Amino acid sequence: MFAPNYRITNEFLAVANRIARVITSLNGRRFPSPVLLTLEREARELSSFASTSIEGNPLPLTDVKELLKQHPLRIRDTQREVLNYNTALLKIKEEIDAGRKGIALSDVLSIHRLTTDGLLSPDRSGVLRHEPVFVNDPRARQTVFWPPDHADVPLLLADLFDFIRTNELVVDPLILAGLFHKQFVLIHPFMDGNGRTVRLATKKLLAALGLDTFHLFSFEQYYNRNVTNYFSLVGGRGNYYDLTVDFTPWLQYFAEGILDELLRVEKELEKRGAAPATGFKEHERLLLAYLQEHGSITDAVYATLVPRARATRALDFRRLLALHAIYRHGKGRATYYTLPRRSPGTHRPPRGVPLTLRPPQSRRLHRGSRPPHQSHTPPPQSPR
Repeated sequence: MFAPNYRITNEFLAVANRIARVITSLNGRRFPSPVLLTLEREARELSSFASTSIEGNPLPLTDVKELLKQHPLRIRDTQREVLNYNTALLKIKEEIDAGRKGIALSDVLSIHRLTTDGLLSPDRSGVLRHEPVFVNDPRARQTVFWPPDHADVPLLLADLFDFIRTNELVVDPLILAGLFHKQFVLIHPFMDGNGRTVRLATKKLLAALGLDTFHLFSFEQYYNRNVTNYFSLVGGRGNYYDLTVDFTPWLQYFAEGILDELLRVEKELEKRGAAPATGFKEHERLLLAYLQEHGSITDAVYATLVPRARATRALDFRRLLALHAIYRHGKGRATYYTLPRRSPGTHRPPRGVPLTLRPPQSRRLHRGSRPPHQSHTPPPQSPR
């Protein structure tokens, strides 16, 4: 049974809370459709470039952009890697848009098949490995990590997916997706393409959990900026069966990557002509951010956040209620307000194009349990 060991640190809570605030701010704003479509295309270009670059692909970003525009018929393997990754991104987007956001072994096999099409033989593409595999350090010219025996891979993956299913309403989405990402790399279920597959699968899992970073974000770029750091935190060193892993350092890094991308996209939206005036106003964003952190709010508390008259505050609450951004409970002096059970970004909005991302909620932060039999000590080489 997969029973990961990790701690909820103050540093992680700070990042998670900041992610919640940024998402709340973005959800309360409306953006021109051309801006969103441009950012979506650029995110695919960045992801296709960064994820393959992590694995050693030498194509620069300018060449990747041109390649994705032209789609030439005669291509080298380095170009095929990029095109395959882009194809997988588009396929996942299609599934997410159609409401098919779940993640299962069949999804992982499909993703691997798309990313390795024409690069691996048919008996290895989209197929769990049926032979031993090991990870080498090219600088030291020696093996540094021995993943589990291929006969154990199906059961280990079944345990991992069972953990995801049974904890999706208990464990915070950031933590759950981070645990999945690292454990998948340690299992190393394929002969090649493990890194590209897990980064794509993590995108789909985040969407399934409600934290949809897919359309505008490229956390692969965060990893690519310091590949050594990524490998040192996501991989393992030694024999899989002899190791004990603490997922805490990796989870911190994983959350910081999500935040980094949120801040980058927020800055891009500002630069490209986002129009916050057509969405939530500043005092409304303060109220919603307070709800994200504290769960409920009263008029008396709201009065301490903004210098607004009582009658004006009543109008503020009435507007947010009309937008289905908050719910009202109780009567008279006992009245208080909460966020709806669904994401505040999925309310019926005023005219415009909203972002609808569900932020991680502090009530779902959950301590890890017994330590498993893995290690976070990493290989300096790619988890291909």
